[in-house]
Amino acid sequence: MRKYHPFHLVNLSPWPLLSAVALFNLVVSFVGYMHGYEGFFEDFFFHFFNLALVAGFWWRDVIREATFGGHHTKAVQKGLKMGFTLFLVSEGMLFFSLFWAFFYLGAHPSGAYLGTHWAEHILNDTVQATHIPLFNTFVLLWSGATLTWSHYGLLRGRITPAVEGLFFTLLLGLIFLFCQALEYRNARFDISDGVFGSTFYLLTGFHGVHVLVGWIFLGTQLVRLGSGHLSSARHLGYEMAIWYWHFVDVIWVFLFFAVYVWGTRSVSMSSAEVGGVLP
Repeated sequence: MRKYHPFHLVNLSPWPLLSAVALFNLVVSFVGYMHGYEGFFEDFFFHFFNLALVAGFWWRDVIREATFGGHHTKAVQKGLKMGFTLFLVSEGMLFFSLFWAFFYLGAHPSGAYLGTHWAEHILNDTVQATHIPLFNTFVLLWSGATLTWSHYGLLRGRITPAVEGLFFTLLLGLIFLFCQALEYRNARFDISDGVFGSTFYLLTGFHGVHVLVGWIFLGTQLVRLGSGHLSSARHLGYEMAIWYWHFVDVIWVFLFFAVYVWGTRSVSMSSAEVGGVLP
């Protein structure tokens, strides 16, 4: 049948249904584990592996459509860019809501929200802006620079600097995740320690998950670079991965100044104000 439009009509695929089933089972197993049901911890990792496997097969088919099928015409690429831009906007709204909660509760401290041990936990804690958070800020900024170097090399048709820059970006991403885990390990408060603990781990934890997803996204592009899938003229998947990583960088800069600089300072200033409210 002859096609009279530039768009790609995908073939029937089992991956959307299988990924929905895997994601549902993942959520159920996670809720069961949080409630202490026996055996749900192992089920969580099984369904997580199942979801990753289904997603891998699904993305493999998309890569085949783009690289070997020639289905991603200019019109399709325009639609993909628009869709990914809206996805980043939705991610920005997620972090905006978390920042809003953090600033509101930090600027209007109340004993009903803070919890009985909030002030003393933070004041005696190791979370300081000039330690691991500052180092992680430099790490992410350098990763953005090496990623730009890689992108510039690909645009000029030079694969070697493109691969090297992307490799260093992935290495810096691993360093960031390791330092974030080290900070969590040394912290003397958890997510249940008042509103600061809740918002702190929600903001930094969600950002860490985004770094991990971006790392996988870029790692896939590194494999594609080595396989000759990308060129200076066609590298839409890599371009979207670059957008995502720079988005993660920008969110971290806001997070660093909001949580680690302003947040810890506001804790010290507001602890005296709520001292008479907290038992």
